[in-house]
Amino acid sequence: MTPLEEARHRFAADLFATETTGCVIDEVGEKFAQCSLTLEAKHRNATGQVMGGVSFTLADFAFAVAANFRQPLTVSTTCQILHLGIVRGTRLIARTRLIKDGKRNCFYEVEVRDDLDTPIALVTITGTHL
Repeated sequence: MTPLEEARHRFAADLFATETTGCVIDEVGEKFAQCSLTLEAKHRNATGQVMGGVSFTLADFAFAVAANFRQPLTVSTTCQILHLGIVRGTRLIARTRLIKDGKRNCFYEVEVRDDLDTPIALVTITGTHL
């Protein structure tokens, strides 16, 4: 089984992200992940725009994959999202970047863009290693 197949199998149990929201793992590496989702009508709010929670869920899922794949259990303790733009494309892509990994805590930045490369959100997440 490839690392990508292993990650997809392991995180398939995250039903809210994978089944309800439609997040998929595109790439996985040591303390890194790229996840995406194809936008559907269920992702839109009453004004027709993509709900901010969709970007946040995708970013949170990407963090979970990066911080937990072949790593000790890590949970998020604080998160902050900056909404940067309106989605114009048909997909969202979240890429993680490990900023610092310590003995008890880690700090990740997750950039969310659409498939037209429009910056959509920047999420910072502090995790605690259990």
